[in-house]
Amino acid sequence: MARAIWKGAISFGLVHIPVALNTAVRTERVDFDWLDKRSMEPVGYKRVNKVTGKEIDKDNIVKGVEFEKGRYVVISEEEIRKARPEATQTIDIFSFVEAGEIPLQYFDTPYYLTPDRRGGKVYALLRETLAKTAKVALATVVLHTRQHLALLRPLDDALVMITLRWPEEVRGLETLELDSSVTEAKVDKRELDMAKRLVEDMSGSWEPKDYRDAFRQTIMDLVEEKARKGKISTVEKGGSAEAEKGADIIDLTELLKRSLGGKKPAKKTRKAS
Repeated sequence: MARAIWKGAISFGLVHIPVALNTAVRTERVDFDWLDKRSMEPVGYKRVNKVTGKEIDKDNIVKGVEFEKGRYVVISEEEIRKARPEATQTIDIFSFVEAGEIPLQYFDTPYYLTPDRRGGKVYALLRETLAKTAKVALATVVLHTRQHLALLRPLDDALVMITLRWPEEVRGLETLELDSSVTEAKVDKRELDMAKRLVEDMSGSWEPKDYRDAFRQTIMDLVEEKARKGKISTVEKGGSAEAEKGADIIDLTELLKRSLGGKKPAKKTRKAS
């Protein structure tokens, strides 16, 4: 069973649903580490001044944001800390929209949500409400010191949270500069019928097990083959993990009544720096 990477609560009116966040995807890229071929020791990155080519001490490095071409504004570590959003451990729902209303290019990373600390009943209530209304919940959440826009939607018996890209991160279709050969194309009916027949002939069911990253598979097969032949070296690595705090739940019916009685306007979101 996957270990939760975050614990907190979904804020739904005055109701808090204790949940745990679990990764829904994993990266399967081949990770090539740099090694010194003479000793098989790890090779790191130097801090180098790109103008002089000289290595510099970390105490002489500051963070800057390019304001104009070649001109930077320096931001201190203290200013960065103050600008970071407060980690509230809450997935704060502020609105509900039609499930198909959000364009696909806004979707970023999916996560599974599971109920935590006796939160099953109210978790199921939110899941069923979203399913019956064909809505998704829009929310904000802070993960790893960064504020995210996110949506919550049902998936079979579970709830899924998908982080969304902020509007300024998404390029509009107008940036493609599509010419009239595309926007005003007159498709021949005979050609369209043939294309539709080809699609039908090539149609099938979605079977995830049928698809593989051929490059990764080839590299990993090569790694296993070399390891079997004893062509392997030991490199020491370290790591760390964090545990985070959960949230409590109180009477559901009473909180729903209070939420309906003191309904507030939807909150506007703001991107964190």
